[in-house]
Amino acid sequence: MPRRLFLPTKSALTALAALAACSVGCALYMRYFGVQQTSVGLACEGGLNNGFCMARKLTIALYEHSIFGVVALGVALINLLRPSVALFAFALVFAGLGIVLYNFALSGLAAAILILSFARPAAASE
Repeated sequence: MPRRLFLPTKSALTALAALAACSVGCALYMRYFGVQQTSVGLACEGGLNNGFCMARKLTIALYEHSIFGVVALGVALINLLRPSVALFAFALVFAGLGIVLYNFALSGLAAAILILSFARPAAASE
């Protein structure tokens, strides 16, 4: 008997949709209110030291080294080999962050690989 394909349950799909929406929403907020705002950039570079400036610096550092895309692609490849909802969620969050925060090439590839993971057999434990 052939094994069933990887397909999250309805409640898992709801949680995945909420995670994706939250990650893209946070990335949009950081991009348009943190990274691209000239006044925020000048204030943070001028010596303002608060949590938002630290998050801005971290976001810029992760972007410069393509961490969002690399992590999304790596986890998506692992998920392609051994599909699970947890790996799918992790890769989905980082792909959403990477697409919005300028790592769109690797993150887009990771999203395509995540779609391919639906054609893989589910793990035996699920």
